[in-house]
Amino acid sequence: MERIKTSTHVVGLKQTKKAIESNKAQLVFIAQDADSYVVFPLEKLCEEKSVEIVYVSSMKELGKACHIDVPTAVATIVKDA
Repeated sequence: MERIKTSTHVVGLKQTKKAIESNKAQLVFIAQDADSYVVFPLEKLCEEKSVEIVYVSSMKELGKACHIDVPTAVATIVKDA
């Protein structure tokens, strides 16, 4: 969880999905209290692209780690260009 605080990252489902599909995602964080309809397709995509997933206890905690004031279901550390 500390890594996302200091790494280049994107927040949210759309941005995370885009990063995974373009092979820029290094590590995906998923909140355990996120809705399954959001999480399930993302988990499948990570599996297809061999991207590691780290589960975080809550959306609030993940949002805070990403330096935003709103809860977030997913966030991703992206590879530097």
